[in-house]
Amino acid sequence: MQVKEFRQPTVREAFQAIREEFGPHALVLSSALVSARGWRGWVGQREVRVTAQAPDGWSPDVERRSAEPLRRSTDIIDDVSPLTPVAVPAVPPVIAAPSGSLAARLVAAGIAPELAQAAAAGVPAKRQRALTADGVREALAAHLTPFSAGSEAFARVEVFIGPPGVGKTTTIAKIAAQEKAARRRALTVVAADAFRAGAVEQLRTFAAIIGAPFRTARSMADIEQAIAATRGTLLIDTAGRSPKDDDAHDIRRLLGRRADVRTHLVVPADTPVASAKRILARFEDAQPDRVVVSRLDEAETPSELFAWLVSTGLPVSYVTNGQRVPEDLARATPTVLAAAMLRDEIAVAGGAR
Repeated sequence: MQVKEFRQPTVREAFQAIREEFGPHALVLSSALVSARGWRGWVGQREVRVTAQAPDGWSPDVERRSAEPLRRSTDIIDDVSPLTPVAVPAVPPVIAAPSGSLAARLVAAGIAPELAQAAAAGVPAKRQRALTADGVREALAAHLTPFSAGSEAFARVEVFIGPPGVGKTTTIAKIAAQEKAARRRALTVVAADAFRAGAVEQLRTFAAIIGAPFRTARSMADIEQAIAATRGTLLIDTAGRSPKDDDAHDIRRLLGRRADVRTHLVVPADTPVASAKRILARFEDAQPDRVVVSRLDEAETPSELFAWLVSTGLPVSYVTNGQRVPEDLARATPTVLAAAMLRDEIAVAGGAR
């Protein structure tokens, strides 16, 4: 068995080097985006590192390729590479799918094997080889439809929970700003994070710029008063404090009991799955029924987190892709989710608002 590491500027060039060295039937073991070697790495440039294994029976003294297999391999690479133009997520060590199948192409693009197989199951095998890059994205989007909150109407109260620093405040500002720009509708923003004066002032400033009503709430009584005094939707920013904090715990628990409340757990896209599980357990008293995936721009491999979220059954409501207000926010439609998982940042930025 011969295993070799290939480092190239792009996915296409890495796959071409593998094909030239080991032939079209080599097995990709792993891939990652790493710092470039030499001076290019010192100035922040990146390159693709792919580890591949030669097929059984391969030797440098044996002709490895025929014209027909080479054309098939080229077709596969042409379809896969546009889905991962720069950032190459990790590829699992075994691709349990025939060459050119939808599942194999999704795995090569960084999708978890179980999710890739499930998405491929909805597409007839005869159609899979003919799918374009857009077709691959559409097939994944179709599978993700039940896990997308889409463009649903606002609830009476939209609550945002999560640890400190995950992007709750800026997410609320983006939602309020987009609604004001698109429909001239002012949503009331409520700062229930009275523990951090900076967070309150940040949200107050955003509200003033947007022209949205603003309230502060230090207790559940303050929140109930704000709800009673407001006709429209409220966006509530909560404290990301320890579950042992009685005030924060009571606010989350009591809000979770209201029938007109929708609760969004905000989780950064670069959160490891083990950490995401702890976050969900930490805030389960608030009974979250949606997830916001923030900071896609800071995550190299968000597909593992998305695959885990799919397994929880919690629909994703929004994704954020930067700090700009209101631009860097999209409703998590199936198409936007598929684009996010495939690292198609242009599609995410241009997704439904």
